[in-house]
Amino acid sequence: MSAIPHTQHTPQRLPRQVADAYVDAYVALDPVEGTYLGVRESHSKLPDLSPAGAEAVAELARETLARLAEAERAPGGDSDAERRCARLLRERLTAELAVHDADEHLRAVSNLGSAVHHVRDVFTVTPTDTNEDWAAIAERLRAVPDAFAGYRASLTAGLDRKLHGGPRPTATFIGQLTEWQGWFAQFAADGPEALRDDLTAAARAADAATAHLRDWMRDVYAPAIEGSPDVVGRERYARWSRYYNGTDLDLDEAYAYGWSEFHRLLGEMRTEAEKILPGAATPWVALAHLDEHGRHIEGVDEVRQWLQDLMDEAIEALDGTHFELAERVRKVESRIAPPGSAAAPYYTAPSEDFSRPGRTWLPTMGETRFPVYDLVSTWYHEGVPGHHLQLAQWAHVAENLSRYQATLGGVSANAEGWALYAERLMDELGFLTDAETRLGYLDAQMMRAARVIVDIGMHLELDIPAHSPFHPGERWTPQLAQEFFGAHSSRPADFVESELTRYLSIPGQAIGYKLGERAWLLGRANARAAHGDSFDAKAWHMAALSQGSLGLDDLVDELSRL
Repeated sequence: MSAIPHTQHTPQRLPRQVADAYVDAYVALDPVEGTYLGVRESHSKLPDLSPAGAEAVAELARETLARLAEAERAPGGDSDAERRCARLLRERLTAELAVHDADEHLRAVSNLGSAVHHVRDVFTVTPTDTNEDWAAIAERLRAVPDAFAGYRASLTAGLDRKLHGGPRPTATFIGQLTEWQGWFAQFAADGPEALRDDLTAAARAADAATAHLRDWMRDVYAPAIEGSPDVVGRERYARWSRYYNGTDLDLDEAYAYGWSEFHRLLGEMRTEAEKILPGAATPWVALAHLDEHGRHIEGVDEVRQWLQDLMDEAIEALDGTHFELAERVRKVESRIAPPGSAAAPYYTAPSEDFSRPGRTWLPTMGETRFPVYDLVSTWYHEGVPGHHLQLAQWAHVAENLSRYQATLGGVSANAEGWALYAERLMDELGFLTDAETRLGYLDAQMMRAARVIVDIGMHLELDIPAHSPFHPGERWTPQLAQEFFGAHSSRPADFVESELTRYLSIPGQAIGYKLGERAWLLGRANARAAHGDSFDAKAWHMAALSQGSLGLDDLVDELSRL
């Protein structure tokens, strides 16, 4: 059966129409994405996480590519707007099919961003304003056992074919499932009294399914993969790198670039550290000093409000001077992440109609005292002018793009590259005026350079270069990667451990921050060179943020033309 009804298919369909029909069909297969987009019909459903469900998504991609080729031949199919959309749709679906056809969905175990994480996290963005909303939640809760059973069926098929996740991500995931015990019941407890019995029973079933999945992962899956490698090797890494970055990278060049950024940033960090703690042996000694003696926010509610104020102040300062923001783009909310999340902060985009605003999420990891140096540039990244301005602007101008370009077609390295560029922009604009916050910004930049080094280095098992201050001449292992990352980061040990597990389970994603930033900087430099003294940074920023998603293959080219 065709995933796109034949009644929608005509030879005159243009690429943007094909792309938007794909969004409609995809949302029917993945209601989690539908909820993030604000599709009300999605709020009561969950996707089929079994091998059959993954194959249905792949078949939709194949059909869409065939229809795209036909649409490009139709009158008007070669206009600039249609061409950009077609290039993105083809690149994304081709990359996704490469991952699917390699059966990566049969070994998708992670501490961040797995299908199971998506199932839990979608409840935090599902509307809860009315009894009707909560009735949909009850139905979605009842769907959790089948969704988790489908996920387990996929992993079982992977075991049968000797395709599996790594031991370290598996162990971490088991720990998360343990921490999630009772989470659905706690979430449902906020529902209306009129639906109390229904919500309680549905949440109890969802929590039981979580416990069952935990027990199976612990008693069946983990023993079956014991002793297996966590790294993926060059072939799998290249496939995932294409998926997350939208380009076929020269991985050895990217590795060398990571090292060049490491050395540049280390010099800048030493300069700032000397202002904070003269004579400090390393910049991270100065940062440890700030952990004890620097500015802090005390209290979870207090830090949430402080981050909200930081974003509101950034909007007031930037709107009209460096950006031109629509009123609905100006709204962003600060939230505390639910327990059991990974250690890194994150952002969720607004719904398509902005009924749910963009939100930043802070995992507290049990802490109640938060150093300021570690928050400022991070919230410029997650909130304003980072993820929020880009993704909310995409939603705002979606009618001028295609729905696909503004939503499902997002390329990780594009978005993460913009957010890292946004941190640098705030430094360029003078928002990081004191040594404390500027050293925190440089530490965050160093973390992204270290990601390039260790993510590529350990998965490809490369040699550590002779100019490294750390184990020169040795070959990367996950253990060395964690040691290196911990030695060159202010983050606590549990964060470092969570990060390395993340890199092992989603290879190729972490390098997109620094490589995406490089693409944004190059595109801006090219545009400035082309325009000379007439270059208008505000106009360039708004045009850049209004073009929708692009892979790194196309990003520099399009940015350079603006």
